[in-house]
Amino acid sequence: MLGHMPKSATPIVERHVRIFKNGRNQAVRIPREFELQGKDAVMRKEGSRLIIEPAPPKSLLALLETLAPLSEDFPPIRDVPPDPVDF
Repeated sequence: MLGHMPKSATPIVERHVRIFKNGRNQAVRIPREFELQGKDAVMRKEGSRLIIEPAPPKSLLALLETLAPLSEDFPPIRDVPPDPVDF
């Protein structure tokens, strides 16, 4: 692996793809082994490289919606009023 490239746990896979026109845009089909999770992605250009990554969740609520629900019940919590404080 090149010294300037970050090391990853999985090997880097390459695949030749075709670029085509879709209306006024240029497009590429993403092969199944490179499919991204979710419905949104972020695209940026670094030098001559085009990088496409899954978009991060838009909010904390969106992130929480992706988590599996908890299967355990929590015990009741006694809500005791605070002790009075003199100022």
